[in-house]
Amino acid sequence: MTAFRIHALLRLWFVALCLGLSSGTVFAQVPLQVELDAPDSVRPLLERYLRILEPDGQVLPEVQADRVALARRTRREATELLATEGYFTPEIRLQREPDGRWQLSVEPGPRASIAAVELLFDGDLAGDGETRAERRAALRQAWALAPGESFRQSAWDDAKARLLDGVAVRDYAAARIIDSRAEVDPDNATVQLSVTVDSGPRFFLGPLEVSGLQDLPPDFVERFNMLEPGEPFDQERLLALQTVLQNSPQFGSVVVDIERDPALAAAVPIRVQVTEAQSRYLGFGVGYSTNTGFRTEMSWRDVNFFDRGWELATGLRLEQRRNAAYADVFLPPAPAGHRDSFGAAIERSTVEGLTLMTQAVGVARTRTRGNIDTRLALRLQHEQRDPDGAPSTSRNSLTANWTWIRRRVDDLLDPRRGDVLQFDIGGGAKAVLSDQDFLRLYGRYVRYLPFVERDVLILRVEGGATLAPSRDGVPHDFLFRTGGTQTVRGYAFESLGVREGDATVGGRYLATLSAEYVRWFLPQWGAAAFVDAGDAADSRDTFALKTGYGVGARWKSPAGPLAVDLAYGHDEKRLRLHFGIAIAF
Repeated sequence: MTAFRIHALLRLWFVALCLGLSSGTVFAQVPLQVELDAPDSVRPLLERYLRILEPDGQVLPEVQADRVALARRTRREATELLATEGYFTPEIRLQREPDGRWQLSVEPGPRASIAAVELLFDGDLAGDGETRAERRAALRQAWALAPGESFRQSAWDDAKARLLDGVAVRDYAAARIIDSRAEVDPDNATVQLSVTVDSGPRFFLGPLEVSGLQDLPPDFVERFNMLEPGEPFDQERLLALQTVLQNSPQFGSVVVDIERDPALAAAVPIRVQVTEAQSRYLGFGVGYSTNTGFRTEMSWRDVNFFDRGWELATGLRLEQRRNAAYADVFLPPAPAGHRDSFGAAIERSTVEGLTLMTQAVGVARTRTRGNIDTRLALRLQHEQRDPDGAPSTSRNSLTANWTWIRRRVDDLLDPRRGDVLQFDIGGGAKAVLSDQDFLRLYGRYVRYLPFVERDVLILRVEGGATLAPSRDGVPHDFLFRTGGTQTVRGYAFESLGVREGDATVGGRYLATLSAEYVRWFLPQWGAAAFVDAGDAADSRDTFALKTGYGVGARWKSPAGPLAVDLAYGHDEKRLRLHFGIAIAF
């Protein structure tokens, strides 16, 4: 009986379907075409956000009541959109035709301006004291919306967010807005603004709470910490710690923050959440430079050496004119802010007829404070010199060298404004494992001057002197040669120096000058014109500047501007091609 009823129902449904198809009744959908008539000041806003103007198109509702509802919704949406831009008394008309052609006419009316602003403070910041009064005055001074300016909802929201950030970024981590009002006077087209910020209590930092460490030592993060328990909360200081940790190769990700609970304000713990990075890397690389020729390199890096968080960097570099094997170990930063390292290296080079074989071990301490880097290094080395056409010699030395560099530029990879200043002082003594008494002084200054819209003028000067009775017994690293890319273009790499036999060796004096103008025709491509001059000599009497000048092409790569230069060496009367990174710090 049940099967019979189901069969009968199916037959009835089929008959009804056939009757519907045979009746020829078709409900055609009429497209809705809306023409907007509005001033240019508000047309982009309406075209972007008004749903009836969406580019996919609308369909005219079949029922009259639905058409009326669509018209009301459109007027309401337009009114709300215009209010966000400060138009509170618009006239909106919607003319509707039965064939689906509608015309939306908008007269926004006068734009409201800000009549007055009242900024109030509650909590600790509202208390007495010169420091709090100065902070309140600074916040009011930094307020973004001044009386007389046009009102916009987005600007209003942004100004409140900036005010809250200005309070919460320092001392008052739990600050919040407890009242904000924008009172509109549509008759006079004005808005009165009022904001009240509750600063809450002052926050002071407590101990570190580190999570996420697995293979690194438990106290590893503490080595980087420059925050003192009891110091006032400062978001910039927390971000500085986060940046230092994030730049450490031991970590893949780092988040440094605090719990913004007023109950913890007296000693709020500093939460450090870390994710450890892969600790071991094997790398290969190839390259080319007109200074040292083609290069291939293999490197091995372990950033958790001996499970102590030490960083081991070792590798083998093979170049046409220079080969080296090295191994360096970098210790984690000390609480005082410096970082120690030690290592060993073997290097062999043949440049301008001079073959050098060097074995060295050394220790170093580096420190970074803002834009200033310092480095103090001790190095014990043995050097074998084989100049073509002259006797071979060997030199032993224990040297100390101090380097000071200040980088004050707008962009480290592609500077256009600012300068770089460097000083070196170092030497050795016969009384302490060296073959000669000597003192080396070196200085370098680079200035970047912007021109026109994107161009830049680069000025460079460097000079050095090694104070010693003669160059005999002085390690080659403490003497000077010049020439080549980024020194004196138009001359071969380190070809300017002292002739010894058929080779060019280092002298005790150095001076170079350079001026380069770079014209950027496109965001990534430019051209340069330059003139360089310089020399290295063993006495001031034999010192004579050699000049080179030319033109080049520039390309802004992710690693910095790449340079290809064609330079003419005035004293050698020949052209040379130079290739390299256009900036070297």
